[in-house]
Amino acid sequence: MRAAHSAFLSTGALPLGVRPLVAASWRRSARSGVDPDVAHPEVSMSDQDLTSYRAHHPLARAMPIVRDLLVEGLAGESAVVAMTDDAGRLLWVEGSARVRDDVARIGFVEGAVWREERVGTNAPGTALATGSAVQVLGAEHFTRPAQSLNCAAAPVRDLRTGRILGVLDVTGGQVAASGVVLSLVRASVAAVERELAEHGTEHRPGADAATGGHGFAPRLDVLGAASGVLRAAPGAAAGWPGPGTYATVPDGGTHAAPSGRLSLRHSEILLLLAAAPRGLAADELAVLLHPHELSDVTVRAEVSRLRRAVGPLLGGSRPYRLGAPLRTDLDTVRHLLGAGDVHAALTAYAGPVLPRSVAPGVERLRDELSAEVRGAVLASGDPGAVARWLASDEGAEDHAAWHRLAALAAPGSPTAARARARIALLDRSLR
Repeated sequence: MRAAHSAFLSTGALPLGVRPLVAASWRRSARSGVDPDVAHPEVSMSDQDLTSYRAHHPLARAMPIVRDLLVEGLAGESAVVAMTDDAGRLLWVEGSARVRDDVARIGFVEGAVWREERVGTNAPGTALATGSAVQVLGAEHFTRPAQSLNCAAAPVRDLRTGRILGVLDVTGGQVAASGVVLSLVRASVAAVERELAEHGTEHRPGADAATGGHGFAPRLDVLGAASGVLRAAPGAAAGWPGPGTYATVPDGGTHAAPSGRLSLRHSEILLLLAAAPRGLAADELAVLLHPHELSDVTVRAEVSRLRRAVGPLLGGSRPYRLGAPLRTDLDTVRHLLGAGDVHAALTAYAGPVLPRSVAPGVERLRDELSAEVRGAVLASGDPGAVARWLASDEGAEDHAAWHRLAALAAPGSPTAARARARIALLDRSLR
C-alpha cells in the first residue's frame, strides 16, 4: 500500500488494489492541497474555550456511554477513543496514556481539527466526508506521519433530523485494524444515538457562548440555495418539521417554525430584516428588494403573506422587523471567521447568498460575505484553505488566489505545478 501511495503522489494514477473509498479520499485530499509529508491539524481554540465548548456540546451527554462501552472495553489495548464535533474537531481523546502520547506527536490531540481537507485521509475525517462508518489502515492514510496508525470511526447522528453531530473513533495499533473494533464502534454509536434520542440534543445552558449567541433562535439557511429554508429552533415541538408547528423559547413565547423551503421573495424579506434589527419601512424594503420601482402596496402584500407563513417570527409593527431572534447561516460563517477557524467557515459557506436573487439588498449581502470569506482565506497562509476556495465556483478563476497558492505550496509539488498551470491559462484568456 505504501508503494501505491507513493505512485499516486508522483503520477496521480491509482494502482490496482487501492480500495475505492480510500482512492476517492486520496483524490479529495490531493485536490485540497494537503501536504502528504506533514500532519498539521488546525488548533484554533484555547484550552478554556474548548472546555466550555465541549461541556455544552450535545455529545457531552453521551460520553459516559462511550467511556463504559469503548474506553473501558479497550482498557489495556494500544488504542485511544476520540469523539469529534461535526467540524472534525477532537473534543475528547481518552484511553491508553502511551498511545495518547504517541498520537499527540502528529497533532491528534483535543482541540485539533482532523477533517480530510486539513490532514488528508483518516477515519474521523473520512467518516465525516462520506457520512458512513470507515476503517483506515496504515498506509491508507494520506499523510505519511499518520501511516503508523490504524483507525475505525462512524458518524453520530441526531435520529430526529439525520444531522451529523460528530464522529466516534478508535485510533491505535493493530487492535484498531480489527473488524471487531469497527463493529464495537458501530454498536457504541447506536447506543449513543438512542441516548440522545431519548433525552434530546436540545440547547444546554451556556451553549450560546460557544456558538455565537441565539442558541434558541430558529435558523434561516440561504447559502448556495435557490431559496431559503427556515429551520426550527432547538427545543421545537416533537414531530417538527411539519406545517403549523412552533418552537418553544425560554421566555415562554413561541417562534413559528414552518417546514420546508420558503419562496425566494419571502427568503429575501426575512434575510433583509435579519440584517436590519431596527426594522425597515415599506419604501426602504422596496428599494432593497427590487432593482427597479416596487410599490409600497406590493411590499405590504408580500409581508402580509410572509406573516401568515411564519407567524410571530415576523413582528406586527411598522417599520417591519422580526418579532424574535433569527439566526442565519451567514451568522455561522462570520462567527467561525471571527474565531479564526477558516476551514470550518469554508465548510459552513455552502455557496453565495441566494445566488438567484437580483434584489439589491441581497446582492450587497452576497458580495460582502464572499469578500470576507475570500479575504480570510488569502490571509490565512494555509494552502489547504486556498485550494478549497479555488475548488469552488466562486474561486475557480480567482487570479490572485492562484498566485497565493503557488506561493504557499511546496516548491516542486503537484499543487505548485497545478497553480502555475492555471495562472498561465488565466493569463492567456486575458490577452
